[in-house]
Amino acid sequence: MLVLTTGGTIDKIYFDALSQYEIGEPTVPHIFKEVGFTLPYHCDSLMKKDSLEVTEADRELIRKRCEEAKESQIVITHGTDTMCATAEFLIGVEGKTIVLTGALAPSRFRETDAVFNVGTALGAVQSMPAGVYLAMHGQVFRAGEVWKNLETRRFELIQ
Repeated sequence: MLVLTTGGTIDKIYFDALSQYEIGEPTVPHIFKEVGFTLPYHCDSLMKKDSLEVTEADRELIRKRCEEAKESQIVITHGTDTMCATAEFLIGVEGKTIVLTGALAPSRFRETDAVFNVGTALGAVQSMPAGVYLAMHGQVFRAGEVWKNLETRRFELIQ
């Protein structure tokens, strides 16, 4: 399994002196250790960006890395604001099950959805057929069929 990290809230660190967040090192390896995940995986940090800063060139890099990966199961951690756009950009990558996930609160916080979302993504990447998916809050959505409702802070099917 390949884990690609791009930054986003899941990897943010809060600096009291600066009163702002910055993207830190990927937290997925720490989450895996905490929950006892033992399957072999490789983690590759592609970038450390807030998803609002992700460009088309960044999406092309993510897609290229997915296409070139020897692994057929890929989890991508991504900021939630533009995760749907990145997922749609990856539609058509052949022979891979790709699952994007993120968090609404940094994984380093005591109260966070990060561990649950990463766990959902791990289950999805191992059980879903080839394609591109988003895993958030216990639900798995097919790319192109989901949007982030900013009012409710939830991902929902496009109607």
